[in-house]
Amino acid sequence: MTTLFDSLQVGALALPNRVVMAPLTRNRASPGQLPNDLMREYYVQRADPATGAGLIVTEATPISPEGHGYADTPGLHNAEQVAAWRRITDAVHERGGHIVVQLWHVGRISHVSLQPGGRAPVSSTARVANAKTYVGGGFTPVSPPRALATAEIAGVVEQYRQAALRALAAGFDGVEVHGANGYLIEQFLRDSINDRSDAYGGGIENRTRFLVEVMEAVAGAIGGERTGLRLSPVTPANDAAPDSDAQALFERAVERLAPLGLAFLHIVEGATGGARDHLPFDYAALRRRFKGAWMVNNGYTRELALQAVATGAADLVAFGKPFIANPDLTLRLRRGAPLNPLRQALLYGGGPEGYTDYPTLAEETT
Repeated sequence: MTTLFDSLQVGALALPNRVVMAPLTRNRASPGQLPNDLMREYYVQRADPATGAGLIVTEATPISPEGHGYADTPGLHNAEQVAAWRRITDAVHERGGHIVVQLWHVGRISHVSLQPGGRAPVSSTARVANAKTYVGGGFTPVSPPRALATAEIAGVVEQYRQAALRALAAGFDGVEVHGANGYLIEQFLRDSINDRSDAYGGGIENRTRFLVEVMEAVAGAIGGERTGLRLSPVTPANDAAPDSDAQALFERAVERLAPLGLAFLHIVEGATGGARDHLPFDYAALRRRFKGAWMVNNGYTRELALQAVATGAADLVAFGKPFIANPDLTLRLRRGAPLNPLRQALLYGGGPEGYTDYPTLAEETT
């Protein structure tokens, strides 16, 4: 019987176990949107293949200055950021770990104070989201966006392609494109947000066009075997109201991506960070349309994760908050050991407290 702790080949990556560290925004980058030594310590703590993640997916990382929507998030859009990320990936690899970067464009989930020149954020639409973002140490309503002109969209696709190339230059083992949680790609996908009348709006074929173009560009640049995608078919995150036919939309999206040979698909089941049964959705039907590794996420306990892999319902299980509080999460799952409690108030911003000071089992017993 396959277990959560067995090795797995995922595209080009030979993973030592099937426990994945989910992407987790922590808002601790240095000025200039630079990854730093504290972040390196955080990732290295979770990189040991014997105790930590078989695969680390980094915090969401904007592909361009316009892609930022939260304070103190690290970027991947200039040479200085590439060099800073390289110090992290080298250290993770020295520990024996595997790490991919999550490529991010927030679209309308941003604030003018975070945009170049104080300009409006870009989106599929000019409608403002009923959502908040993290600015200046606290949360504030997002700014009204402007809809991308049709002629501008190819430039955004190119930003994704260039970011993927930078990811390999920075030493990452691959990338995960963030197509979930109400950010730019999902702002094109869902008819509850996308109100366009051009080739990127209207029916499902048009609304999946941007996603397909992005994935073709990324996979074409670095290979499908090093490319993954995160989707969240029914989450309400960031004012992403349900699509009128989510099942048909996401099944068609995955069908259109089949020729790319993607390494993995990372699915958020239910409401991100909330109820797994938020809205009905047939995830098994979606999986039948995908040939790569199937990664599941959202509220998985040890028992659920063990069952999902043992029954073949999933190839990989991603854990979010449990990895924040437990750098040796895989060892704890293997042993059935208690988990450290999460200090919720210390999730965003700050320094080592609530970030790199959670004890391992070995530290607890010394």
